[in-house]
Amino acid sequence: MVFHEEIDHLTEKTNRDIAPVGHQNASLDAMVLNGLKVHPKKVVRFISWDDEEPNSVYLSLTDSLTAPPDNFEIIEMNKSTGAVARQLAVKEGVMYTILQLHTDLLMGIPGKLFLGLMGILFIIAIISGVVLYGPIMKKYDFGMIREGRSKRLKWLDMHNLLGIVVLIWTLVVGLTGVINTLSDVVQGLWQQGQLADMTAPYRNEKPLHPDSLYSVDLAAKTAQAAAPDMKLAVIAMPGTALSSKHHYAVFLHGNTPLTSRLLTPALVDAKTGKLTDIRKMPWYVNAFFLSQPLHFGDYGGLTLKIIWALLDIMTIVVLISGLYLWVLRLKAGKAQFVRVEGKQVFFQEKEVNHGI
Repeated sequence: MVFHEEIDHLTEKTNRDIAPVGHQNASLDAMVLNGLKVHPKKVVRFISWDDEEPNSVYLSLTDSLTAPPDNFEIIEMNKSTGAVARQLAVKEGVMYTILQLHTDLLMGIPGKLFLGLMGILFIIAIISGVVLYGPIMKKYDFGMIREGRSKRLKWLDMHNLLGIVVLIWTLVVGLTGVINTLSDVVQGLWQQGQLADMTAPYRNEKPLHPDSLYSVDLAAKTAQAAAPDMKLAVIAMPGTALSSKHHYAVFLHGNTPLTSRLLTPALVDAKTGKLTDIRKMPWYVNAFFLSQPLHFGDYGGLTLKIIWALLDIMTIVVLISGLYLWVLRLKAGKAQFVRVEGKQVFFQEKEVNHGI
């Protein structure tokens, strides 16, 4: 998952119709119409941008605006011509399966919550290991590996050393992993809190007819005019879970490595095209946004990804060595129990014979 972007680039097909950057951009309305020609029975739910593909716009189409989140098709559009560049097979391949396993074990929300619980236990295990490690290492030099002793002691020293080296990293990855499993909870809190407050004046109005919707292209420009130093990230169409039945929800992000991960929602009236509200996200939503790049190490280029991978390997060694030590301890405990029990039986037999 750390190298998923590089793997995707290596495995993707490059036969797409993309014009050079710098051409005049086509309107979003034209892209929506061209995208619907590919799937005439579907509707556009989201429009999104990727900074690494500056001349592309992505349409997420679904059977209906209220369809489940996994009901979608992604089409890449040529930003300059407005034509369809290609249809992405985002729900196919090994990487998609690995992502689903990592996210929810292919079990949906119950799988996410289960992984969240495992993450909490992982953090507890790390903290308890530190509590045990501190007093023990007062008697020895830091980083000591006891050579020439038993195999179990050598593995124990290696386990402790690697564990304390990757301590901060494992805590960060564990904590951000737990936060990522709460994505549905975070989204629900935002919908019931900030989004409900922003759309409250429209609560009693009738839903808009699709033919009466304001230009999505002009709505995007209205939102950008309200935050000229920000870029378009996602547009949620009226009637979706991230907007209301009367608004385009235009999400924008900043230009720095940090602010590019944070979204700012702007609501544009889908009938008049006027900006009705724009606010910064609550702290818990921003915490979720920042946890994703920290978890996968994808905010500092390939160098940081390599460091993340090396720390991953070290953590895997810690986990395997911990399991190995646990098995050895079980075997040692069982052997000791058998010897003690045998001694007790011997004494009983002796006493019986003496009595006879």
